[in-house]
Amino acid sequence: MSCKGRLVVLAGSVLLVMGNPLHGHELFLKFRTYFLPPLANVSVSLLNGTFEKSENAIFRDRMLDVSIVGPVDEVVHPESAQWRDENDAALLDFETGGPGTYVIGVSTAPRMIELSGADFTEYLEHDGLLDMLAERKRKGISEQDTRERYSKHVKAIVQVGDDRTGSFDHRLDYPIEIIPLENPYVLKPGDTMGVVVLKEGKPMGKQLLYASYESFSSEDSDDRHPEAVQTRTDKNGQARFTIEKPGRWYVRLIHMASSMELDVDYESNWATLTFEIR
Repeated sequence: MSCKGRLVVLAGSVLLVMGNPLHGHELFLKFRTYFLPPLANVSVSLLNGTFEKSENAIFRDRMLDVSIVGPVDEVVHPESAQWRDENDAALLDFETGGPGTYVIGVSTAPRMIELSGADFTEYLEHDGLLDMLAERKRKGISEQDTRERYSKHVKAIVQVGDDRTGSFDHRLDYPIEIIPLENPYVLKPGDTMGVVVLKEGKPMGKQLLYASYESFSSEDSDDRHPEAVQTRTDKNGQARFTIEKPGRWYVRLIHMASSMELDVDYESNWATLTFEIR
């Protein structure tokens, strides 16, 4: 196999944690730097909490998919035995192949959570589920206890060496997925970035999206997550936002819908996409 097509996964692990269900339990794949050398041993962390801090490690059997996509769309799936824990962290170690743009993804199995009406409202407010918050208020059910089934589907895009390749928009066919419309590694601060949101492979319109960069702060953020961008997808499932600053960025969403199942009130799918801008 040519150097450009070569992709080797070594002993691995990732940091995935379950935090307080009411405060900051987004999931992110995060590198120290998303600009990596070819043919090098590197590590990625999976943070469950905020983009700055993780809480605990996830059980391996919750990871339904772990994928590393190389620059010519070759896909490797690390084995669960390749994971190791380090204190409260799990790290996925792998060897980059030849130059190009890579995609790393993790998708988790569903899990149930039960919350009081007040706690569920606080969770909706904190994580920015404004549509569900308004719907429950309109229906007069804000105080009802709630059973939610949720799963999380996260991706990182990294640049190995200097060659920008078309693999940046590789689809992993997760239940919900954020896909960039252009390679983020051709962008600079001040440029506009586009993404499309797919649910079960189809564009998801009117979906709330948030985007931000590491260390962003807002004076009026109170105890909610301060984020640089709040927007919605259009009828084609697309949204665009300005890259305000260099640094490590994320885009996130939570799609929540009422469930028809007897023992489940809501089904939610969480998605994040991370990358770096210089």
